[in-house]
Amino acid sequence: MTRCCRGVRGATTVTENDAKAILAATRELLQTIIAVNDIEEKDVASILLTATPDLDAVYPAVAARQLGWHHTALTCVQEMAVPGSLPRCIRVLVHWNTDRQMDQLHHVYLREAHRLRPDWSSVTCNLGPEPLQPGT
Repeated sequence: MTRCCRGVRGATTVTENDAKAILAATRELLQTIIAVNDIEEKDVASILLTATPDLDAVYPAVAARQLGWHHTALTCVQEMAVPGSLPRCIRVLVHWNTDRQMDQLHHVYLREAHRLRPDWSSVTCNLGPEPLQPGT
């Protein structure tokens, strides 16, 4: 199979604009995306992280560095302030070099963010004591 760069999406929410809450939720989201897709840092070209305008206590990319991802290109940007959009939301787009087909990718939407793409998400719950499996 031919390797190409694929985009793996994910999002989560937090209940408050607090650095600890933002970092914990972002780590959970990234860990889940990594686990359900078997992603290794060496295969990641870059990660784009966004936060809604009501989240400005910390850069979500700090969470990836806390997970040990020191060689991956990361950037944070602010989401557009669209009326009626989901508040306190963190989104990620992982640019992953893989031989998987698009229908083999597992996008992750945790907490209230599952409402964003129920048609596309294969993981729509929080990490618990047991590892998540695609489709749970």
